[in-house]
Amino acid sequence: MYHLEVGRINKGHRHGPPFDLISIELCRGLLAFTALFALIAPDVGAETITQAQYRNPVHRYGHFALGQPHEYSRLVVTTDTGQSLELRLPEVEVFEDFEPRLVRLMPGEPEEILSIVSSSESGSRLVLIKINDGRLRISAQSRPIGTPMRWLNPVAVTDLDGDGRAEIAAVITPHIGGTLKIYRRAGSDLVEIAALAGFSNHVYGSPELRLSSPVLIAGRMHLLVPDTTRRYLRIIAFTGDSLMEMGRCELRQPVTGPVQVMPSSEITVGYRAGQQLIALNDCL
Repeated sequence: MYHLEVGRINKGHRHGPPFDLISIELCRGLLAFTALFALIAPDVGAETITQAQYRNPVHRYGHFALGQPHEYSRLVVTTDTGQSLELRLPEVEVFEDFEPRLVRLMPGEPEEILSIVSSSESGSRLVLIKINDGRLRISAQSRPIGTPMRWLNPVAVTDLDGDGRAEIAAVITPHIGGTLKIYRRAGSDLVEIAALAGFSNHVYGSPELRLSSPVLIAGRMHLLVPDTTRRYLRIIAFTGDSLMEMGRCELRQPVTGPVQVMPSSEITVGYRAGQQLIALNDCL
């Protein structure tokens, strides 16, 4: 049994990715002194990332899906030993992202950074970055979209099928008929395992990335993602090897602000002026 909880870094930012329910940790108490915990607990001597920031804004790509200055050439992290490490991208690439996300895909594995890297040759892709032999390295990545100036926005990193492994969900090209895709790690690859069309979780030029969210329903994780008009919030389940819509909520106007799940099984949806409170059960 595992517990899903916040895995955010750089908490001082007002905007940022929607990962309120995504880092996987061992459930406190139940496994604390068992043999299973001993087998899967991370190496306490391993160096871990405590802070991360994108640095050195650049104009060499010039897509600016998140507005300026949110294309960067460097990722800088601080570790629990106080060491500063840096990953610098080649000239044809940028971090087209607002802030790094600290995630864990499997219990016992070290936390890694999930980021968006965009290329002038092939567009955006998801990358996982970790400390390896004292250096920051890309440890896994998805296939790029294939066309420059095409972007993607992560939805969540969470266990969607209940097998103890976290999947990565993202909307590909949210500005031009987006597709929700689910990825699973396979060695150094993030492999697409399911897809469903008809989504948009971002407004072009906005630094607000939290227009979608994971939500726990009847003991299983689901995804709340707006449709292409952003006038409906779709509830999506990953079952077997496919994505299925389980319900939807009609919104007063196109969502432009954070979609947040409240402890009371309600959802708040942000607009340009104000927000809407929705009972989750009304959408099922």
